[in-house]
Amino acid sequence: MEHLITKKQPLLNEKGYLNEPGYSLKPVFDYDRDMIKSSKWRIKEWDYYACINDDFAVSFTVADLGYLGMLTASFLDFKTGEETKKVIMKPFVFGKYNLPNGADVGNTSFSNKDASFDFIVNEDHRLLRVKVKNFVKGKNFKADLKLADYKDDRMIIATPWKNKLAFYYNQKINCMPTSGKVSLGETEYVFDEKKHFSVLDWGRGVWTYKNTWYWGSLSGLVNGKRFGFNIGYGFGDTSAASENMLFYDGKAHKLDKINFELNHEDFMKSWKFTSNENRFELVMTPVLDRVDHTNLLIIKNFGHQVFGKFNGYVVLDDGTRLEIKDMIGFAEKITNHY
Repeated sequence: MEHLITKKQPLLNEKGYLNEPGYSLKPVFDYDRDMIKSSKWRIKEWDYYACINDDFAVSFTVADLGYLGMLTASFLDFKTGEETKKVIMKPFVFGKYNLPNGADVGNTSFSNKDASFDFIVNEDHRLLRVKVKNFVKGKNFKADLKLADYKDDRMIIATPWKNKLAFYYNQKINCMPTSGKVSLGETEYVFDEKKHFSVLDWGRGVWTYKNTWYWGSLSGLVNGKRFGFNIGYGFGDTSAASENMLFYDGKAHKLDKINFELNHEDFMKSWKFTSNENRFELVMTPVLDRVDHTNLLIIKNFGHQVFGKFNGYVVLDDGTRLEIKDMIGFAEKITNHY
């Protein structure tokens, strides 16, 4: 369990199998879509950003699911508990979005007459520029955000399935200080880089058809230093490594197993998180349930991404205990047929 990879190498071998399942803290894998031996119908690629303020959040997705391209822009109001979003779907993409082969190289862009998405990667920062016409009730949406990127430790995982041609290659970059503005009609919402942060979920892989996973993330400040976590399970064979990790002042602290305890009938009831090492003991009090139920016969998604306030404690590798008080983050349960 928890196999750390430090050697730079191709992600896949000549057979299309993962070269070395496990996790890393820096980009060591070279992802090449042309090395994939599975059907192009099974390839899934996405860039997802969540930018979180104390009172609201925005999230953006550009996803190439093979037979379907999907773009989403969401505005989440924690005071009202409401989400406003726009979803754009395009059939039979199969790599036409040309999503970058690495999380630190290349830009992600899409535009049509109604919307534009630009995720721009620079040496020390990322720019998110999103525009959506008629986002809600005749109001246009615009986001112009800057995410500082300090090249901290990050969660990188290469996970196989029993089918060796299937794999999940994922990077999570937490704790990126965020500045800029979001406008919804004439109303502006401001991000302050001194106290607001973003996370990138960067995924590439070949997925099996039906999966249920759990994921949780948080980025903020503890004792004046940037703190965050990434937790989750439910995808593939994680015997080589889990994706559970703490981040504090730019450094990662690896965790073993985390358990999500939740009410599957009422996602707005408290969520409890426990660890087998007694290093991650938190409770989330929900403030907003971002529900996504899609049933397109072959393609189905049943998801609850719940934002809430976390309280409890975590323990770093050196035994330091950090108290977590009313920090905004999220946790989700998603079942996908795709």
